[in-house]
Amino acid sequence: MPDARRFAPATERNRTAILDVLREVLPDAGCVLEIASGSGEHAVWFARHLPHLQFQPSDPDPVNRASIAAWTAHTAVTNVLEPIALDATDPDWPLPHRPSAVLCINMIHIAPWSATLGLLRGAAAALSSGGVLYLYGPFRRGGTHTSESNAMFDADLRGRNASWGVRDLETVVDAAQAAGFAVPTTIAMPANNQSVFFRRA
Repeated sequence: MPDARRFAPATERNRTAILDVLREVLPDAGCVLEIASGSGEHAVWFARHLPHLQFQPSDPDPVNRASIAAWTAHTAVTNVLEPIALDATDPDWPLPHRPSAVLCINMIHIAPWSATLGLLRGAAAALSSGGVLYLYGPFRRGGTHTSESNAMFDADLRGRNASWGVRDLETVVDAAQAAGFAVPTTIAMPANNQSVFFRRA
């Protein structure tokens, strides 16, 4: 039987740094919904190191969902649920469990702006007061790239798809607050990325 696992090299580079932040911001119990789980490598890594939480991966791509299921079986973690088909832009998310937190890693710059707005709207609807929304990736600050490598990355993204690109953090924050989130906390991460986490107001 062919191995359905996909491999994202960036996951191995950033997963430990992200886990260190998640240990501080995620709740002590409950279900963590991951939007755009991709290969599934993050989901099983976090689940292995945070066994007190249940992880609900999701992705609109059936190839990615097959990879998530394959990684879950390969690692034998027991706190990762079956991946669900979920598009962040959908007005109603088909959630089998109400999440205590929502994670979205490296999505909003590789998707149209409508996906970010859908993510914020959907997370606000899914989370109770105090629930956490965690974003990870590169951001511009004050309309300016934080590094030359991010500027080059942004140009490459926009060359591949004009609707993609590194977002202004302030624009994301404004949209999040309009959706019902409080002012976020930001943490500088390796490779010119940011951890940004909001609480549901």
